[in-house]
Amino acid sequence: MRESSELVRLPPSVALHARPAGAFVRAAASFAATIEVCANGKQANGKSILEILGLGADGGSELTISASGDDAAAAVSELAELVATFS
Repeated sequence: MRESSELVRLPPSVALHARPAGAFVRAAASFAATIEVCANGKQANGKSILEILGLGADGGSELTISASGDDAAAAVSELAELVATFS
């Protein structure tokens, strides 16, 4: 099984609230890989809106996006790019 991980930072003006979390979860759901997000000492299933919201990630927070599965590298790359576009 392939694994990939990347550390990203939320833009300073964007908390991981409903709209960006929803966009993240929709994008994550398009991959077969298992996706996890860590922030503020908490871990969440990247395909669960409630778990992503539960991270309580404010603007400027560091997120570690990890994935395992055949499309892990593509998933992490696309999700990291998505986080960079949040505004």
